[in-house]
Formats: sequence, C-alpha cells, structure tokens
Amino acid sequence: MSEISDAIQTKCLAFGDRIIKLNDYLLEQAANKKPSYKMVNGKRVYNKSIPVYLQAVSNLCNQLLRSGTSVGANNAEASSAISKADFKSKSYIALKEARESMYWLELLHRNNYLTDIQFNSLYADAEELVKVLTHRCKKLDGVE
Repeated sequence: MSEISDAIQTKCLAFGDRIIKLNDYLLEQAANKKPSYKMVNGKRVYNKSIPVYLQAVSNLCNQLLRSGTSVGANNAEASSAISKADFKSKSYIALKEARESMYWLELLHRNNYLTDIQFNSLYADAEELVKVLTHRCKKLDGVE
C-alpha cells in the first residue's frame, strides 16, 4: 500500500473504532433507562417487553455501526483490488458508506441520542473521510 492509502486506512480504522465505542455507549445508556410501565392492581405491568426507545436507538445504532465500519472494510478491499475498475468500485463504496454514516449521525443527533459535542466531533471525522475519499474518486475519474 502507498503512504497515502495507509493514511486513509488509519483514518478509517480510527473512525470505525469511534463508531464501535459510540454504539456500545448508546446501547448501554438506552438499556439503563427505566422501561415504561403502569400500575395495575398494585403490580407493575410493562408496556412492551422491549421498550420502544430501546428498539429505536438499537436500530439506529445498528445502521451506523454497519456503515461506519464498512468505510474501512471497503477501503481495505480497494487496496487489494485486482484491477483499476475494482479499486474504483470499492473506493466509491467506501465513500458512500462514509456519507451514509453522516446521515445516521445526524439522525441520532436530531433525536437527542448524541450531544452537540459528540455529534460535532464524529461528524467532523466523517466529513474528513468523505473529503479524502471524494478526492480519490475524482482522481480516478480524471476530474480534479
């Protein structure tokens, strides 16, 4: 791998690490919330076995986990491409996954699962990956 590819992969791995840690943190926070219940004849009756708030954050986290870790996986595949077309294809997929990660981060933030500080930091990392991968893809297309 070239020095540039190594640097990109290092950024991808660091982003993936942060996404995994965020996933663990958000799921832990959601699991520690008190489930909603009502009292019936002096007994607690839980509304659902898996509370809706846990379902929502779990689904969002899963989507972010998949896209956020896929950036690095596709970038790694690009570095082992068997042809220029394969390299280009994997590079574009990595770019798409980085953009998708930005979407899920924004959605988590808009729904108050992420603080402004968490969001801004992770979003900035995702934006940096998008810029680097966009530059690479434009070079591959002969556009600068």
